[in-house]
Amino acid sequence: MATQELTQETFEQTIKNNDVVLVDFWAAWCGPCRQFAPVFEASSEANPDVVHAKIDTEAERELAAAANITSIPTLMAFREGVLVFSQPGALPAPALAQVVEAVKGLDMDEVRAQIAAQSGAPAAE
Repeated sequence: MATQELTQETFEQTIKNNDVVLVDFWAAWCGPCRQFAPVFEASSEANPDVVHAKIDTEAERELAAAANITSIPTLMAFREGVLVFSQPGALPAPALAQVVEAVKGLDMDEVRAQIAAQSGAPAAE
């Protein structure tokens, strides 16, 4: 599956309606972003079960601001609608593959329990 562009209008639904979503925040003028693009594209081909999405921070300034993007590229990973990974910087292919496998392997009941414990809310059963 090729990467897809996300916008303010499509971001929330994409995160909500897919099990695993990787989001690359980038800009055309950013050298490291251009270097990371083929690595991200190759990962999308190797992992058709994972949505690989890109957000152009120049075109989607409000979305980038809402995500607290302060440097690009920034990679975010969502699993079952929960942000489980966020890191600025271009990752080499092996590191990106590790992130994908780690996100796929998460025990989401445990993740939700940890989030609930941190927020003081009871964990959902």
